[in-house]
Amino acid sequence: MKTRMRRVIAAVAGVAVASLTLSGCLYAMIPESGGPLPERTTEPDTSGVSPELLPFYSQTLEWQPCGAGMECTDVAAPLDWENPTVGEISLSVVRSQATNTPLGSLLTNPGGPGASGVELIRDSLSFAVGTALIENYDVIGFDPRGVGESTAVTCFDAAAMDEFLYSLPSAPRGTPEWEAEGEAQAAEFAAACEANSGGILPYITTVNSARDMDLLRGVLGDKKLHYLGYSYGTFLGATYAELYPDRVGHLVLDGAIDPSIPGRDVGTTQALGFESALRAYMQDCLDTRGCPFNGTVDEAMADLGALLASVDAVPLKNGDGRMLGADSLMTGIIAALYAQDSWPYLTDALAGALQGDPSTAFFLADFYNGREGGRYLDNSTEAFTAYNCMDYPLEVDEAADEAARAKVREGAPTIAPYWDGVDVCASWPYPATGTRSALTAEGSGPILVIGTTNDPATPYEWSVAMAEQLDGGVLITRVGEGHTGYNKGNMCVDDAVEAFFLDDVVPENGLRCE
Repeated sequence: MKTRMRRVIAAVAGVAVASLTLSGCLYAMIPESGGPLPERTTEPDTSGVSPELLPFYSQTLEWQPCGAGMECTDVAAPLDWENPTVGEISLSVVRSQATNTPLGSLLTNPGGPGASGVELIRDSLSFAVGTALIENYDVIGFDPRGVGESTAVTCFDAAAMDEFLYSLPSAPRGTPEWEAEGEAQAAEFAAACEANSGGILPYITTVNSARDMDLLRGVLGDKKLHYLGYSYGTFLGATYAELYPDRVGHLVLDGAIDPSIPGRDVGTTQALGFESALRAYMQDCLDTRGCPFNGTVDEAMADLGALLASVDAVPLKNGDGRMLGADSLMTGIIAALYAQDSWPYLTDALAGALQGDPSTAFFLADFYNGREGGRYLDNSTEAFTAYNCMDYPLEVDEAADEAARAKVREGAPTIAPYWDGVDVCASWPYPATGTRSALTAEGSGPILVIGTTNDPATPYEWSVAMAEQLDGGVLITRVGEGHTGYNKGNMCVDDAVEAFFLDDVVPENGLRCE
């Protein structure tokens, strides 16, 4: 069977943003400027740049106001870094200028792969970084190649994407007919991506995106890269450090991915992580008034399993005509587990589903998929697929696949029935060019790696592994729930990160923040 485990590494914002939307609140944003921003120009850093790349590194940026005290620009980058004269792409960049004399530019990445860094900084600056960094760095958000407002991967229109993400299979789950339906959908999606993306698919890789980051460093005038990467952004940052260890300034990698493990193991470990987070949620729910479940955690998890099976057999009709099946309900559950603040909305979604109302479950699934009001706000699904298909080599090993499924069935019994899916990458028009191996970044200097002990999307063991693999890795442990650790209210973590960026203070390796 050409199936794979779900791989759901996603944006750091997760459904924390959705939670605040539901409650009618907004994240604090920089107020509208009362006048034009001060003009700040810097000479590009072209040291060590080869002649064929000099036109890219020496380009002058033209910044334009783009709301909320921000300014935006576009940067031209080579389509193919190995052959930089054959074409170029555009990278969309947003900047929040430091209010003090800047210590440099601080590039950020929210994760994904496929999440918009422009959107995160432009719309949720204070969620992305703390006040001390906003004051002392020019905070930079950018959409990586293939993403958002940069030259982007394009596949389906909204109607076709709805069919791809939400349609219900006609054949029973797990049968050859069910698999054939999924393979046909995957092939159609991959063909649309190839047809509509203008030839960029083979170049949508993390290695190329890391090279783009060095270009951004250069045109911004920084000698070294200062970077804060969340979730998938840790892999991007570690890849940069591997390619350019002598250009590493201050790098913080929060909610790390283990770059050495194959895609099969990513899916298996995440299934166990989400089951653990789901059990933590369930205990909290049972201790809270209004929980739709009762009894022990085991009994409540069994009831949740029964609800998923019921929705799988008899989907629930939403007000817009869509039908909620078990896969979409599982997507909504996963989305809400990214942040503990979202747990009350998961309770609402599950209570609604038990009463035949799928509206909140669809809200959570739609947020995860970037869908609102029948349209898609971003291309995160397309970009996520493009990066993963090029970064993770296909694995053909039936025995290993079955061993992984057995591990998920044993360690994540509630999630397991809905964790397998057809591998779109089996239909991808280009073979993967990425490899799965440890990244050491020898000679880079200290790199901070933050891991949260019950992080469902990037389990703690991955942060431990990345910190051990990096030559300069320094591990910070946040004890708690949810995805990522910095700027989440833990002063121990925040103080360590900000002392590193502001004062070059390296925390003790193994710092544990309760």
